[in-house]
Order: sequence, then structure tokens, then C-alpha cells
Amino acid sequence: MAEQQDTLSQLKQNLIEYAQLQLGDQIIDLELDPAHYEAAYAKTIGTYRQRAQNAYEESYSFFTLVKDENIYTLPQEVVSVRQCFRRTFGDATGPFASNFDPFAQASMNVYLMNFNVAGGLATYDFYSQYVELAGRMFGAYFNYTYNPVTKKLQLIRDPKNTGEAVLIWTYNLKPEINLLSDFQISQWIRDYMVANCKMIIGEAREKFATIAGPQSGTSLNGTAMKAEAQTQMDGLLEQLKMYVDGSQPLTWVIG
Repeated sequence: MAEQQDTLSQLKQNLIEYAQLQLGDQIIDLELDPAHYEAAYAKTIGTYRQRAQNAYEESYSFFTLVKDENIYTLPQEVVSVRQCFRRTFGDATGPFASNFDPFAQASMNVYLMNFNVAGGLATYDFYSQYVELAGRMFGAYFNYTYNPVTKKLQLIRDPKNTGEAVLIWTYNLKPEINLLSDFQISQWIRDYMVANCKMIIGEAREKFATIAGPQSGTSLNGTAMKAEAQTQMDGLLEQLKMYVDGSQPLTWVIG
């Protein structure tokens, strides 16, 4: 974990140095402190997470139920819960339990898709429909609510047994280190970071449009910098709509 944090710190520092060079550092004095770069970085990452599908990743994970406890705290990176699967349906234990595992079916594909055995794809399709119907009727899924702010997952029913394994399908925030390491995402982040820094400088210079001095003083270009930064930001947001960061376009949903 410490090594990962060191790597993240180095990637952030590389990003800041890139922004400084793009803005002309070492040629002119920039009106930015470390806090300004941190603010620009936070806004850049926040904007990307708001606008880009590639800022998230699917995940499947197990947790174990505790008897009569129906509220569980999920990790901070979990944004939404898509489904909550029971490993069995019907009774979880006992003589009427069904030991059907919805994900263990994958091992049957080779058998069912062999055209010489069990009818091929048609049989597999019929069997899948049967499993889905049985799951809905006999409780293959937990009804639940999830609060993305408190990270609380609340099952609508109280578990009657301790030790039942539940599989949850979630969407999680990609770690920052992954965003900064991805060659498709990182270029967008670098460019948006530069635009954010330029906007901060423009805001500062606009407050002091003219500095007193000989020959009517010196005029600052704050308004022009803000306009240029906004144009760059708008263009980068349009690029996300073209999936330049490697996001996958939406496709047809049949249901």
C-alpha cells in the first residue's frame, strides 16, 4: 500500500510538472502555489469521474451474512450495486435447499453448446429461462437498497442463518493511480489539468487588469486566459463524447 501511495504521489507530481511547463514555468513566474495545483487536480479528477464511463469498473465480490443483521457497509469506492445474488435459492439450508450457483453454470457451456449433446444452444436458452424464472419465484436474489453516500447496503429481509455467502455485482470508482497510469485517460487528464491551471491564473490576473507603472502601467491578459481555458475545457469535454479515453459507446438494450 505504501509503495502504491508513493507511485500515486510521483504520478501526481509528474502531472503538476507537465502543467507547469505547458504554462511557461522557468520562462515566466507563475502565480500558482501548491494549493492551487491541488485544487486544479481535484477538479480535473472530479470532472472526469462525472463525465466519463471509463472512470468506473465492474466488480463482483462476496460477503458473508450474519443472522438477523440486514445492514452492511461496503467499501468507499462502490458507487452503485446492480444486483445481490444468493448462492442458493429456495431455502438456504435444509432438505428443500437448491444448490444452484448462477455463475457456476459457465462450466456447462462446453457441454450444452456441443451440437451432438443436449440440443446445443436451444437447450441452453431454455435452461437459462427456466433458471431465471425459478430464481424470481424462489428467491435467487435479495431485494435491497443502497445509499452511495453512507455506503450502506440494506437487505430488505433479515438473514435467518449466519454464514451464507452473497455475491454482489457493483460499479466502483477506478483508483486514481489507474486513471493516471492509463495511456488513453492520462493524456485527457493532463490537458484538462493545464486548462484548469490556466483558468486559475486568468481569474487572478483579471482582478488586477492593469498594474500601475511608467507609461500607463502594464495590462494583464486575465480575461483572454480565462476565455482560452474555457474553450480548451469545452473541447476536451466534447472529446469524451467521442470516447477518446477508451470508454465504450452505449449499445442497444433489449429487455
